[in-house]
Amino acid sequence: MKNKSTIKTVLSYLKRYWFLIIVSLLFAAASVLLSLYIPIIIGDGIDLIIDTGKVDFDGLLPLLTNIGIIVVIVAVLQWLMNLINNRITYNVTKDIRNRAFDKIQKLPLSYIDLHPSGEVVNKIISDVDQFAEGLLMGFTQFFSGIVTIIATLVIMFVLSWKIALVVVVLTPLSLFVASFISKSTYSLFRRQSESKAEQTSVINEVLGNLKVVKAFSREDEELERFDKVNKKLEKVSRRAIFFSSLVNPTTRFVNALVYAGVALVGALLVINSDGQGALTVGVLSCFLSYATQYAKPFNEISGVVTELQNALACAKRVFDFTDEKEEDSDKGNPELSGCDGDIELSNVSFSYTPEKELIKDLNLKVMSGAHIAIVGPTGCGKTTLINLLMRFYDVNTGEILIEGQNIKEITRHSLRSSFGMVLQDTWLQNGTVRDNIALGKPDATDEEIIEASKAAHTHSFIKRLPQGYDTIIFDENSSLSQGQKQLLCIARIMLALPPMLILDEATSSIDTRTEIKIQKAFSTLMQGRTSFIVAHRLSTIKEADIILVMKDGNIIEMGNHEELLSQNGFYSHLYNSQFEPNEK
Repeated sequence: MKNKSTIKTVLSYLKRYWFLIIVSLLFAAASVLLSLYIPIIIGDGIDLIIDTGKVDFDGLLPLLTNIGIIVVIVAVLQWLMNLINNRITYNVTKDIRNRAFDKIQKLPLSYIDLHPSGEVVNKIISDVDQFAEGLLMGFTQFFSGIVTIIATLVIMFVLSWKIALVVVVLTPLSLFVASFISKSTYSLFRRQSESKAEQTSVINEVLGNLKVVKAFSREDEELERFDKVNKKLEKVSRRAIFFSSLVNPTTRFVNALVYAGVALVGALLVINSDGQGALTVGVLSCFLSYATQYAKPFNEISGVVTELQNALACAKRVFDFTDEKEEDSDKGNPELSGCDGDIELSNVSFSYTPEKELIKDLNLKVMSGAHIAIVGPTGCGKTTLINLLMRFYDVNTGEILIEGQNIKEITRHSLRSSFGMVLQDTWLQNGTVRDNIALGKPDATDEEIIEASKAAHTHSFIKRLPQGYDTIIFDENSSLSQGQKQLLCIARIMLALPPMLILDEATSSIDTRTEIKIQKAFSTLMQGRTSFIVAHRLSTIKEADIILVMKDGNIIEMGNHEELLSQNGFYSHLYNSQFEPNEK
């Protein structure tokens, strides 16, 4: 996306607020024109001060009154204009953030897996903030500056075209300097934004895994890594700020030349005037005031251009993110209804990257109500199989059928709502205990929530919390243990009661005593429901109807616990490696 395309996208967000923009522009134009009328009144006042003892006080009083009234009106107009500009700016940033957050929900998981979360967060928070600052400054100063420049030129040509020509001749030099420097700073600001994202990613990574860092005494190494990124940001930021800071002093120098030229030519015209249509001292003072007001917008616009370059660089990163390819739409697909849990995988092949094959020609048929355990060494494809069932990833070849329907031909929402999923990694949203349990069934009654909690053995510890079910909890840094968090996740499934279950190391963070209770609860829950159980502790899946033993993406053994032990194969080796030492 080029710079023009970025501006076009910004304008597409602005067009829905066209009425507010027009009102803001009208207020800006009115305040500028009224402000430019003040020097004319001052010039008339100076001409009323003829000499010592020859001051027309009767004429000065109404002029001073008019100046006071105009100043008040201009202040009110600028206040209203700033209110409107703030509303436009933060409505636009709200729309962009909503669009970006909505994009997260629609992106394929492959994008999230391949990009650091800190980088994505930086785009939505920091980059949008930088864009908002540039946009607000642009609204507040850019248009006002343009109107001021045009209006002062027109008035100066009306008062004296000779002096106005001096201004016109010297103006292009200021514009050339500002344009030359701003083009050089855009790439630097873009690199600065990228470095900020990298820095945010490092901070987010270390903060989220601080226990691991401390456990392995990696503090010095992580500090060195952060220092390297920080120095990179410092270097590019220093260059960006240095080059952008050249704009203001250079334009000020050119503006000083304009002021000097106006003063010199004006003074000569006053001295050599013949009295007919003469240029008076009051008119000259008016000209000098206009020269200053004419120069001021160039200084402001030069600052605005620098901020806009930074804002556009940040906006481009955000818009690149919002333009990422989404998951294929499934709006026209039918809903999955009346699901009993019949599942079939036919010639399924899948790999995360083309060069590394993972699952190849996998075939599996699961009857409704069957309890399927999936075991195998790390990296064999157990979790990948779950990802394919939930359509977090789509198969490369082959097909997955539920109730005879290809899951690519039904909506993802109806597919995923048919599964109840408990993962090894827990996730709780910031909110009450009640809200977290009711996540999968928002309309559940208190009685249903309590009943599900009792079934998941969470009711007793919830009652001991300060506000019981109304206690506010946080996923990060909460007072709950990892086991308690996982019990709450299990209670969600107890409440929703979907037709199919996925338990991915669901009891890994629970003590042995509680695990026995949960296993009993799961036995009740899984009755009549197709269940997939991923487990490393083989003691938890001995009662499964079918155990799938996976290795290198293939199912190498299949059967129940007793059958697989009798085969004395890979499963038998895994099982004995866990229990033989204890028996000995």
